[in-house]
Amino acid sequence: MKRRHAVKAIALGSVTPHLLLGGTAGFVPAPKRNRKVGSAAFASQWDEWPDMPWVGPEYWGNRLQDWEIQDGRAICVISDKNRSLHCLTHQMAPETGDFDIQVKMKWHNSAVKGQADAYAGFRLAAKGKFDDYRSAAVFGQGLDAGITGAGYLFIGDKTGSQQLSLDDEIVLKMGGRGHELQLKAQDQQTGKLLAMLTYAQPGATWEGNLALVAHFPEADSDSPSVSFSDWQISGSKIIGDEAQTFGPVCFAQYTLHGGILKLAAQLAPVDSISGLELSLQIRKNGNWETLQQSRPDALGRVAHFRQENWTANQATPYRIKLDLPLKSGIATYYYTGTIAREPGEQEQVKMAVFSCNADYGFPDQEVSNHSLKHQPDMAVFLGDQFYESTGGFGIQTAPLEKSSLDYLRKWYMFGWSYREIFRHIPSAFIPDDHDVYHGNVWGEGGKNAPTNEGWGYVAQDQGGYKMPPEWVNMVQLTQTGHLPDPFDPRPVKQGIGTYYTDWVYGGVSFAILEDRKFKSAPKNVLPEEAMVTNGFIQNPEFDIKEHYDIDAQLLGERQLEFLQHWSTDWSKGAEMKAVLSQTNFCTVATLPEGSIIDSIVPRLPIPNPGEYVPGDAPTSDMDSNGWPQKGRDEALKIIRKGFALHVAGDQHLASVVHYGVDEFEDAGYAFAGPALNNLFPRRWWPPLEQKQGELPGKPAYTGKFHDGFGNKMTVHAVANPKKTGQEPALIHDRSTGYGIVIFDKVQKTMSMECWPRYMDPERNPDGQFEGWPMTISQQDNYAKASIGYLPELDLREWNKPVVQVIDEETGELVYGLRVREKNFRPRIFKDRKYQVKVWEADEEVPQIFSGLALDHEEKASLFVARRA
Repeated sequence: MKRRHAVKAIALGSVTPHLLLGGTAGFVPAPKRNRKVGSAAFASQWDEWPDMPWVGPEYWGNRLQDWEIQDGRAICVISDKNRSLHCLTHQMAPETGDFDIQVKMKWHNSAVKGQADAYAGFRLAAKGKFDDYRSAAVFGQGLDAGITGAGYLFIGDKTGSQQLSLDDEIVLKMGGRGHELQLKAQDQQTGKLLAMLTYAQPGATWEGNLALVAHFPEADSDSPSVSFSDWQISGSKIIGDEAQTFGPVCFAQYTLHGGILKLAAQLAPVDSISGLELSLQIRKNGNWETLQQSRPDALGRVAHFRQENWTANQATPYRIKLDLPLKSGIATYYYTGTIAREPGEQEQVKMAVFSCNADYGFPDQEVSNHSLKHQPDMAVFLGDQFYESTGGFGIQTAPLEKSSLDYLRKWYMFGWSYREIFRHIPSAFIPDDHDVYHGNVWGEGGKNAPTNEGWGYVAQDQGGYKMPPEWVNMVQLTQTGHLPDPFDPRPVKQGIGTYYTDWVYGGVSFAILEDRKFKSAPKNVLPEEAMVTNGFIQNPEFDIKEHYDIDAQLLGERQLEFLQHWSTDWSKGAEMKAVLSQTNFCTVATLPEGSIIDSIVPRLPIPNPGEYVPGDAPTSDMDSNGWPQKGRDEALKIIRKGFALHVAGDQHLASVVHYGVDEFEDAGYAFAGPALNNLFPRRWWPPLEQKQGELPGKPAYTGKFHDGFGNKMTVHAVANPKKTGQEPALIHDRSTGYGIVIFDKVQKTMSMECWPRYMDPERNPDGQFEGWPMTISQQDNYAKASIGYLPELDLREWNKPVVQVIDEETGELVYGLRVREKNFRPRIFKDRKYQVKVWEADEEVPQIFSGLALDHEEKASLFVARRA
């Protein structure tokens, strides 16, 4: 592959030969309520559109950046393998019938003329891995037919004998009657028949997607290959569903925070159309009212809206209205959703948790169906919204415009799968390493990671970002631009922006962190004899536990400052707290003893239910927040001051752990959710002799352990991969699914649920992974052993006050929380003098009591009067 393409072939799309049938499930093209059978006909309208790097809402291009509209034609602007353009709105039905398709085709790349293995034309009956037209559009394999580079008609493995000139535009026509097919080539000017070929496959039903295809396996060039116009589809076998378009408004996500609505509308690449108008509208008194207009970003094709003084006491329908000036007039498109009523007065707030989304299950309809049955109030996507291999073809890293479209194709696939989850509720997104085309990221404050010696480990081990800063900012804009305003918006190195912030919704205050951006690269800070590769120590004689005080950053000083502020901030009605981040502050993973890197994980055998895998040892994966240990402990000591639960993704292994810093269980709990599609099925099978304490009644792999860095953690639940008997095993045996966290503001509890993606929670309410559900109290998140209590606070005049305890000797916050009890006795951990502050409303002057000390007899009481 030529370097000028700058394509990293992580997982290239398979080369599609002429005949690709079988091996897939039956095809269900569309919901029956929308299907038009028999009378459905399709005609392309590319001549209505201006030139642009997108071919319209009725199509899906593989790849996005390879198909454009130029001069009223759909042109494949690259000469390479297996490029296809699928019709989304019309398919071949399983019912018997006839069909006719035709298209005008022009050959552009003269350099491949004469190459018999190159071809262009139709793809019939394309099927994906699942019964969904979207699966077929991305992964569809079927019967290819058209003209070879040598100038001969072909259908599947049958080739005609009449040679055609590729210098002139040709009309390709294909008809089907039963199991027989007929392909014709006609002169575009005169209609003269140039060649004809027939094909029969007894028993064939011809069902699935229809596509145009350009296959140039030996060209590998940036030269345009072929272009098409006037594509027509008709016949009694054709079914249509006009609702199956995608774009030009693809999806939208939003947050509400402190009366501010921020909404991001993700568009297809239509930004170059002159005169487009994009509006946010809400339904009010039976009419649609325009609130604001916006423009899409030139790289990310995302537009942002901001509305202050938003009243969230009722649900409000919204729509994104896009007016596009086409050649025959204005075309108007809508995307609709709901700005939810904020659950501030509800006793519970329910959050759906997702991460780690490979394309194995695309379009993942069961995830949307099952997770929405929980009726979550909000959703969080905690990183790896896709992987480099998503959709096939690897990644394209340059030029900037093409690499941006490459990203958008993967991002669009994510939205195509999951947009129904966040169409009607607010959502937060945190991009992780694979979202920015890294296996691991040690951002080192945003510096550049040189790729001159290679793209993989050698680059990322140097720290920083491999992709250009404009591209990284584009990724962040599409995924995080709708989050509440960043706490500190100052950019880091290379001008890369920040997004770490707080989000208060429904009475729960979330700290949204950037685990990777400031973190030191281990290869740069550990002694050379550690021999670090991809965050793993290759020297078995090097003991990472002896390097606690190493000069290395985890969250960075700026984020630690943010956490200090957040732990004291109970404004905007916050009653409980949680931290959202990419990964957890320990390493819950094992590998076969002696392993020095985790690249073997996808190949490890999956055990049977009830089997305990022997011979593993805890890993020391410095991609996790278990390293650097000192930075990890600093963060946990701050987070516990707000009694916050930690919710994370990244690990590909769902778990609940109780963090320990100085002692076991003296910090908070963490819930790492399962992977949606598990590319990397990690496991936790620790040597039982290393266990420091049992959890009665729980599986042997639970209990008190030290991870590979020596960090203390009490493992309460782990969803280890196991054989389920569910198909595809590649998905379901790898413990895939989603999480649910329920914050109960009355009972002051946090409940964690962990669901397999195939499990219907209504039909099987007890179908969670073993170890779940699990409920903890808010105060379990600072379970450090106390020496006693301060005098009891009599809070009879208060509703839900905030109580803060401050160490008078150091001036540091010990902890703070909002309480509902009318009598509250603050715990203390040292025999010192303390100051207690009590307030309720955001602008209220707190009541302050100084010089409070340990109440040895636990009988003293302090009446806290509320100011008039």
